[in-house]
Parts: sequence; C-alpha cells; structure tokens
Amino acid sequence: MNIGLVLSGGGIRGVAHIGAIKALEEHGIFPTHIAGTSAGAVVGALYASGASWSEILHFFKTIPLFRTQNYARSKPGFFDTEKYYENFKEFFPVDDFSALKKPLYVTATDIIRGTLKVFHKGQVIRPVLASATFPGMFTPMKIGDAYYVDGGVLNNFPIEPLKKKCDRIIGSYVNALKKIRIEDLKHSYTVVERAYKLKSASESMLKFDECDMIILPEGLSEFGTFDMNSIDAIFDLGYLTTKKILDENGGAFPVKAD
Repeated sequence: MNIGLVLSGGGIRGVAHIGAIKALEEHGIFPTHIAGTSAGAVVGALYASGASWSEILHFFKTIPLFRTQNYARSKPGFFDTEKYYENFKEFFPVDDFSALKKPLYVTATDIIRGTLKVFHKGQVIRPVLASATFPGMFTPMKIGDAYYVDGGVLNNFPIEPLKKKCDRIIGSYVNALKKIRIEDLKHSYTVVERAYKLKSASESMLKFDECDMIILPEGLSEFGTFDMNSIDAIFDLGYLTTKKILDENGGAFPVKAD
C-alpha cells in the first residue's frame, strides 16, 4: 500500500510533524510518499532522505537560524537563504531527488510570476530552502531563472501530488488559526495579516476531507512562528495528538464516513 503524508507549513510549529511521524511509526505506519511546503517541506525532505524522527528533531534544535553571519546584504530580507545550504549537506550528500529513499514533492512560490512550482526532480536542497523562505524574513531563493519564496503563500496543504499515487493519505496541519478579539486588531497591518491567514486556512481546510486521516494538534496557535524555545512542547503536541487518534482506532487508520 502506498501511504501519502502531507505536511503543511507553519514555521517552528512544523516540529509537530516530527512528533506525528514518531507516533505513526510506533503504530507500524510508514508513509511511502511525502508532500510538503515550508516547514513541512523541511521535515518531509529530511524524512525522505532516510533520517529518523530523532535526527530531524535534533536538526531543528541545532540549526543556526538567526545567527549574525546569516544576515543578508543588499538582498530583500533579513537573512540570506543561500547561507543555509551547508546545514543540509549532511542529510543530502547527493543533492538530487533521485537519491531520496521516498518520493518527495516540495512546493514553492515564484514571487515574480505569481505561480506555484512543484519540485520533484533535480537538485533537492535549494527547492527545500525556497519552500521555507518566509517572505520578508528570508531572501528569495534563485533557481534557474526564477526567484522563489514560501510555498505556503499559494498552497499551504499540497495534497495534489499524492492523490493519484497513494492508496491512503495522512494530513498533518500545523498552522491553525489563533482565537482573537477585536481588541487584538489594533493596526491596519494586523487586519491584513488576519485576512491573509483566514484565506490560507480556509483553502487548506477544504482539502481535509480528501485525507484518510487528518492530524490537527490543538494548542499550536499559542506558539509563535519562530518560537525556538518551545520546540519540545510543540513536538509533544504533534506526538500526543497523533497517538490519541491511532489509539482510539485500534492503531489503524480512522474509518472515513461516507
């Protein structure tokens, strides 16, 4: 059976995907095909490379995300995405999708053309970096003649590449909306940001019914996009949520209602 795993974006909340993978494997479920965007692309790519959940978690804990040597110079962004390339070389000694142990699909947004690109062949590190390039924070990644940013801008739950290739699909979504009050919308930019998040979330949720199992860890919205101090708590939420779903269904996929 081919089992697809869809991993959404969500910044450091993507660590919950790692917890989900641990729980799935403990129940004998090993996804064969991976699709991811942004943080989900990073987790998915490392998993597709053959890395264990513990190795992926260690990577997130140790990557030098905000070091001064990664500052961008004369580029649009605070940190230069190109400078993170070497951090991935250990996991991808052969920088090519064909060298991965599982088929992988990574999405990124062409910031000039306004189109979504699905990467699944050729070099793998640069597309993964491109997919995780949070707009404004990290500089666009050049691949060929195009410049790419976060795949979540246009598709934060890329189930599409897996639908014709997998018998069952598991979705892990870690970008849940935070409950707010009108008092929280103090500035024009907070209203714009809220509207953007609503659009992204609604487009993703429309696809949940296409999954045989959907993992939605409650409480993730309380953590910031770059809350590096909460990695263990985020991991635990992903693990416990997934374990609960599987335990309640006898360790198997939940039965979908017709």
